[in-house]
Amino acid sequence: MKTAIIIPARYGSTRFPGKPLALINGRSMLSRVYQKGLNAAANDKSISVMIATDDDRIAAHAKDIGARCVMTSAECATGSDRVLQAAVNSGESYDFLISLQGDAPFTPTYVLKALIDTISDNPKLEVVTPVHRLSWIDLDALRAAKKSTPFSGTTCIRNADGQALWFSKNILPAIRDEKKMREAGSGASPVWQHMGVYGYRTDILKHFVKLPQSTYEKLEGLEQLRFLENGISIQTVEVSAEHGPLQSGIDSPEDLARAEAMIKQFGDDLS
Repeated sequence: MKTAIIIPARYGSTRFPGKPLALINGRSMLSRVYQKGLNAAANDKSISVMIATDDDRIAAHAKDIGARCVMTSAECATGSDRVLQAAVNSGESYDFLISLQGDAPFTPTYVLKALIDTISDNPKLEVVTPVHRLSWIDLDALRAAKKSTPFSGTTCIRNADGQALWFSKNILPAIRDEKKMREAGSGASPVWQHMGVYGYRTDILKHFVKLPQSTYEKLEGLEQLRFLENGISIQTVEVSAEHGPLQSGIDSPEDLARAEAMIKQFGDDLS
């Protein structure tokens, strides 16, 4: 099964212009993400890794770091649109496409490998994406982060089989008996945080990009809700994560500052 790990990277972010080129401890965010893709694809010739962009500055940086880069249209509405267009423009044919966001430099390599393994074992799955259960400490950190950046960090509600029921920028579920749960001694909260990596069957992604933006997608600013609102299933893949709240992506300069602090605390290679 032929798979591509595609990294959509935009320069013109409204909240954080030039975000993929921002330096984290002396290395660009994009170079860190690309290296994660290479690590996941190591020793597997069926997996390609490429950057997808519409910006010459990002393309030039990709060349500087030795990365394969495919140019896409500036009219791509979402990262998913850009991933599909890059796959088409690459001139190759892929069974599955993995979208690794260019603003997620701390996505561990094992998370990407977990998606690849899940897809390989279940090729009929439509969409797969990783989630991790937050400890109470990480839940507190996520709540604190949302006081200054309320749209950073996404949570997921899922059923017993791991299929996603909903995603939100709010912290779900509300916990009525939180004090009692904490006092019971469990180290894990009931909150699942979504990590913004997706694996799509190529035919499903082709269908998705033709669908209009859905109601809750527009309200929450989460394109994965378009899948759910149109009856496309998303299988979550449970992974472990020691430093959960910062692995979901960098959406603002405040997130970048927290990332720098995390590197100082835990080291430069959080993979």
